[in-house]
Amino acid sequence: MGGAYASEWAALTSIAEKFGCSAEALRKWVRKADRAASPEHAASDAAADRVKALERENRELREANEILRKASAYFAQAELDRRFKR
Repeated sequence: MGGAYASEWAALTSIAEKFGCSAEALRKWVRKADRAASPEHAASDAAADRVKALERENRELREANEILRKASAYFAQAELDRRFKR
């Protein structure tokens, strides 16, 4: 940023007011744009996004497995109850 402002934060604050957003939001957008412009950062961002997606999928699969485990136990108990009531 430079020249007309005393600091980067002063520039961000001034520009953010004109955009109607917070200086912190603008700072994050600037950092993200800087990363996107750099090929090595773009690759690491893609890898981070992939890890997030895999973690979400893993969590969903664990939840599904837990539901199936409970359903299996319920139906196994129901079958035992049915057999012993005869």
